[in-house]
Amino acid sequence: MTRAPATYSYSVPAWPAIPRRDTRRFWSRLLLFTASLLLVNGLFGERGLLESLRARRAYAAAGEDLARLRRENQALRQHARLLRSDPAAIEAVARGELGLVRAGEILVTVRDLRRTSR
Repeated sequence: MTRAPATYSYSVPAWPAIPRRDTRRFWSRLLLFTASLLLVNGLFGERGLLESLRARRAYAAAGEDLARLRRENQALRQHARLLRSDPAAIEAVARGELGLVRAGEILVTVRDLRRTSR
C-alpha cells in the first residue's frame, strides 16, 4: 500500500509586507553617477585632458618662439660684431642704408613711377 503524501498548510499573515529599499541599486547608481561626474570633469574641467593638451601646444609654440628669437639674437650679435670690426660691413651699411658714395663716384637713383589709373 502506498501512502498519500501529507499536505501541510501554512497560514499567510494578514498584514502587508513592508517594502524594502534595494540598497544595492542605490549604491550602484550613486557610483555610476560619481564616475560619470569624475570622467566629465577629467575631460573638460579646469585641469582636464583638453586643457592639458592646449597647455602642451602652447608650451611647444613658446619653445619654438624662444628658439627663433635666440637664432635672431645670435644673428644680430654677429651683425653688430661685424659692424664694430669689419670695414666692408660698415661700407655696405653706409652705401645701402645711408646712400653714401666714395669720392669720385656718381650716385644714380632709380625709382619706379606708378601709373595713376584713370
